[in-house]
Amino acid sequence: MFRTATTPLSIIKVNAQESFVTEDFLAAEEPLEIRLGYGPAAARQQKSISVTMRTPGNDFELATGFLFTEGIIENAAQVASVKHCNGLHENVVRVELIDDLELDMGKLERNFYTTSSCGVCGKSSIDAVKTVCRLPEQIHDKLTFSSEVIFRLPALLRRQQFIFNHTGGLHGCAIFDNSGNVLLSREDVGRHNALDKLIGATLNQNLFPLNNHLLLLSGRASFELIQKAYMAGIKIVAAVGAPSGLAVQMANDAGITLIGFLRGEKFNIYSGEERIVLVTCKAMA
Repeated sequence: MFRTATTPLSIIKVNAQESFVTEDFLAAEEPLEIRLGYGPAAARQQKSISVTMRTPGNDFELATGFLFTEGIIENAAQVASVKHCNGLHENVVRVELIDDLELDMGKLERNFYTTSSCGVCGKSSIDAVKTVCRLPEQIHDKLTFSSEVIFRLPALLRRQQFIFNHTGGLHGCAIFDNSGNVLLSREDVGRHNALDKLIGATLNQNLFPLNNHLLLLSGRASFELIQKAYMAGIKIVAAVGAPSGLAVQMANDAGITLIGFLRGEKFNIYSGEERIVLVTCKAMA
């Protein structure tokens, strides 16, 4: 995994006292085409639905998670198989759906080139951004996380980011239980790809539902990431970086607790504060 996810390079390091040649590792970035096979066995069809720039590795999870968060499949049982095309081409993945699955072709509007930094910019229309979620508008839960546990999570995620620790160039995400234990983590050069890999892994390992876990993002919280979290039933999302205004709106509408700027022993709560147990809480004068 490390060999395919990184690219070694000889570089010159410069500081105020000296310069010297050394070997460095860069995060790999390659295109992945996701193809979909669907329809009855006698009239099987194929459609290319996405090309995304990703870090090689966990490609099958990425494809499965992408189909789920785009609303094309509802569970892992609707996937008959996932494989590289011809068994050899590592940058093309074909997902075969079960024969009797009724596919809504309207949900295949996302036929575009996706950059590694933005999963929304290639949407064929702004309406396609708002994926129709299958979950109830509100899921009643009693999930709480203490602020003391939340403070510890970024350091725990960093320990899981093996490729980042060598390259400094990957986004990471992980899901935790309310004792601060890591359930699963994934990383990728694209933050939306990292989350699709994570959700695909939870689907494949039958870990749903995720409504009793917290999702931690290593960067900022965008609308699309909150939407993907909602599709997976996640009720608490924390980000090391800032949330966007649309992400906060989505979190409020979906009943999701959203935390931003989680750094050291500080964070901001933007929605759903009832799920966070604070050690101390002082109002600003």
